[in-house]
Formats: sequence, C-alpha cells, structure tokens
Amino acid sequence: MRIGVDLGGTKIEVLALAPDGSELLRERMPTPRDSYNSVVTGICGLVLDAEARLGRRGTVGLAIPGIVSPKTGLVKNANSILLIGHPLDKDLSVALNRPVRAANDANCFALSEATDGAAAGCQIVFGIIAGTGVGGGVCINGKVLGGAHAIAGEWGHNPLPATTPDEIPGPKCYCGKRGCIESWCSGPALSAQFESVTGRKLRPTEIATAARNGDATAAQIMDTYLDRFARAIATLVNILDPQAIVMGGGLSNIEQFYTELPQRVERYGFNPEGETVIVRNRHGDSSGVRGAAWLWGRGDAEH
Repeated sequence: MRIGVDLGGTKIEVLALAPDGSELLRERMPTPRDSYNSVVTGICGLVLDAEARLGRRGTVGLAIPGIVSPKTGLVKNANSILLIGHPLDKDLSVALNRPVRAANDANCFALSEATDGAAAGCQIVFGIIAGTGVGGGVCINGKVLGGAHAIAGEWGHNPLPATTPDEIPGPKCYCGKRGCIESWCSGPALSAQFESVTGRKLRPTEIATAARNGDATAAQIMDTYLDRFARAIATLVNILDPQAIVMGGGLSNIEQFYTELPQRVERYGFNPEGETVIVRNRHGDSSGVRGAAWLWGRGDAEH
C-alpha cells in the first residue's frame, strides 16, 4: 500500500492507494497555522489513522509547496513559511518510524499524470501548474527529475523568451526579478492585462470564454497571452523534447491551451516534426496527493 500526503496552505490531504493504483481511502484536515510541530503532528495523525482503518501499513510520500534542499536537508522556497528551515521529511520519518520521501507539489503533479494519468506511458513528461503562479515538474521514465538544487522544472522564473521592445523590462516578479514567465503568464497577470485595456475585472477563464464568443478585445489579449505562453513552452520543448505536456491548475480549464497553443509552440520550436502534445490533466486536484503516493514506485519494496 502507498500513502500520499499533500500538504497545502489550507488543507492536508492523505490518500491510500492499492498496488494497482486504485483508491482505498482519502481524508483531509485544515492545515495547522500555529506551529511547525502542529503540522508534523497533523500529518502523522492522518497517516496513522488511515493505516488503522485499513488494517495495513504503507509507504509514505509527501507533496510540499516548496523543496527540501539537497545541500542542507531543510525546506526552502515554501509559500507555507512555517515549514522553512525545518527537516520535514526527516522529522516525519522519525515520527512514523519509516522512510518518508518528499517532493515539490508540481513534481508530484507531473509524476501522477505520468504514472496513470493523461501522460501515462510517456517517457518524458513536463507538468505545468498554471494558476496564481506558473510552476512545473519533470518526469523521465516514471521518475521525478529533481536536479542538483532541487529546482528542475521551475520554468516560471526563467525570463520570457524572445521579448519584444514593449515587453522590456517586464513586470516585477515576487522573486525580485523582472519579466519572469510567471509575471506574464499567471492567472493574475492575464486578468491584469485585460483590466488595463478594458477597465473590467474578469477571471482568466472568463476572458478566454469571451474571446471564443467573439469579444474582439478579449480575443486580442488572448492572442498575445497565448503567443507569450508558446514562446515559453517552445524553450522547454527545445531542451526536454517531452512526449507530453500536461496542464494543471485553474488555468488548465482554458480550452485554447489545447486547440490553439500546440501549433503556436510548433512555430517557435526548433525544427519540430509535428505539434507538441498538450493535454489536460486526468486526475485534477487529486494529482498532487496521488503523485506523492507514487514517489514510491512500482519497483520499490514495501515498508
């Protein structure tokens, strides 16, 4: 049995999977906000309760909104600040008396979709979580690619490629730089671009729908937005050449990503022999917790 835990800013979710990937149990609780120790206690409680209810012990994988530094073993780059500077995976290993594997939630999303989701059977998969931010994860042969600094897949903080004069220097990004892909292509960025032209506040999916329904201004803004997204993805394609790019997050509901973006990426890519495969996720909001469970692969021994 594999147990996955998805540690989010508002909730902690636990999922138990049978060896064939079928779901055995799912529970969640609000994420404690008072202390780091409360987070550790809450995770352990969910895992042990799940095992007690199912009458068996499982491996444990954890998806976190940040990364565990390979250099220090401490959590960094986490939007849940309670976690920063703590050896979360090691503390959970001690508390649960077994190894715990942890990975960034975008990596877990990619792993889930590469294992038994929309990109099942693909050798190289890039998973994109596009919503409030723009994150990503890489899976190769069913394994997460972490990298020397555990930041593989963080394409959102590359500069937007092939910038036009009016795109320089670009919007400020929370990371301290300007012109990051995230500052151009996130959901809030698209809404801000629309509002600056029209004075109207719409959600990204509403802008995309308006464009499809004949709103000329929305269509023009979406055209520019998709062009920027295509430039950014083409760089990924040139480096990784994935068999599939899987879209997740709130922006994955924008139909133009699947109907218009592939041919735009082909236009910017290096000598492609067909459109890049861009698909909507299969497991939706469950992909993070499923990917956490699959951090223990089919060939791993049960603990």
